[in-house]
Amino acid sequence: MNLESLPVSSLPEMAEIWQQTLNWQPTTQQQNQFQQLYELILEGNRQLNLTRITEPEEFWEKHLWDSFRGIAPKQHFIDSLHQDASVIDIGTGAGFPGIPISIIFPNSQVTLLDSTRKKINFIDIILSNLSLINAKTIVSRAEEIGQEPKHRQSYDLALIRAVGTASACAEYSLPLVKKGGLAVIYRGSWTKEETASLQNAANQLGGVIELIEEFTTPLTQSIRHCLYLRKVAHTPVHFPRPVGIPKQKPL
Repeated sequence: MNLESLPVSSLPEMAEIWQQTLNWQPTTQQQNQFQQLYELILEGNRQLNLTRITEPEEFWEKHLWDSFRGIAPKQHFIDSLHQDASVIDIGTGAGFPGIPISIIFPNSQVTLLDSTRKKINFIDIILSNLSLINAKTIVSRAEEIGQEPKHRQSYDLALIRAVGTASACAEYSLPLVKKGGLAVIYRGSWTKEETASLQNAANQLGGVIELIEEFTTPLTQSIRHCLYLRKVAHTPVHFPRPVGIPKQKPL
């Protein structure tokens, strides 16, 4: 990709905010990879409309920081990520949260799933440019791979950001998670009424709600939520239901 014709700003470093909110700071190499990722996304945006979030500080907060905050309940990274976790990012879109996670946890194996071939082709270019050998891509849907023995109940951690209702997200993610593993659903707003429907869905899928965490973004002070579902039993074989059904008829 040729970026010479595209003036690109530098991402902010935000060392103090990283430390205050996640008890962590990126290394210089990771910071450089974030910058390279940003530049590649801006270039890809010219053809693919990957994201409306293109200003440096907004990109830092809504793509990088948000990606990491979701895997850091109570401001500490999920333990399995330090122990060679198998991770799947469902509906990865432009590669978030999966690509940033593969950058800072090189021992984890990250699978980036999306149903749009053009997006996955572009992510393959990013992975090559960033030399991220611990990440791979799949063109498919969660309902399909959730019924494949190769993927079903084989991941330590499933991540799903901005895809459908929480109940549908539970049905997309929990069948892919090992017993004892975790599904993380990234949300904006959240209500007590939604908690009841999510608990009902999780129960049917072999999961329980371990934590619902509300937090505020550091730059724009937006309210965000992450929902953490622990897999405590095997998912019944008829879940996930066929493509489209979880969205049309949530549990």
